[in-house]
Amino acid sequence: MLPGGSQRMSTRLLLSWKSSLGKLAGSAVIGFGLWFRFGGTMKDFSSEDKSPEYFYMGLYVLVGAGALMMAVGFFGCCGAMRESQCVLGSFFTCLLVIFAAEVTTGVFAFIGKDVAIRHVQTMYEEAYNDYLRDRERGNGTLITFHSTFQCCGKESSEQVQPTCPKELLGPKNCIDEIEAIISVKLQLIGIVGIGIAGLTIFGMIFSMVLCCAIRTSRDMI
Repeated sequence: MLPGGSQRMSTRLLLSWKSSLGKLAGSAVIGFGLWFRFGGTMKDFSSEDKSPEYFYMGLYVLVGAGALMMAVGFFGCCGAMRESQCVLGSFFTCLLVIFAAEVTTGVFAFIGKDVAIRHVQTMYEEAYNDYLRDRERGNGTLITFHSTFQCCGKESSEQVQPTCPKELLGPKNCIDEIEAIISVKLQLIGIVGIGIAGLTIFGMIFSMVLCCAIRTSRDMI
């Protein structure tokens, strides 16, 4: 066996395991992002003219990073099995891009939370005021807000009662509900983003260790 062969074999196995785990994590991240975008509380806004794109921005980055993770997992496995420094270098570069994207998503979710909440609240207030100006016309956006967040009105629900969910038992201030729900969702997005970023660090470390081991063994032949 070549010098350092045992270490290289262990690193290859670890990197292959990490790459396989990365593909699974990428699939999970894509599913998580798509569910949040189209299947969770915010799904009803997909068809609205005014949708909280600021809120969706983090989800788009998350889904894109998940897709890249699945593709990169293939490079990691190939590079580890073939001991190719070129493929491992490409694997490292892609992981670095994923790391930057996930950190950006996590930071955005935590630091930009107040801005995103205010953005959605402003959308609600605009829909609320449009309805008060012309009640006969109705307002699909306001109905969507009330249905999505299970709330009705602001300080009082009397002025917008026709647009409120029939199953709503008691009065709920939509401004407060928007803040509570968006805050929880952005925290989840931030946690997932930072968690995946932490996972990519291990992949970068393993790929560099294996690259160095391959270079060292070849220099010693």
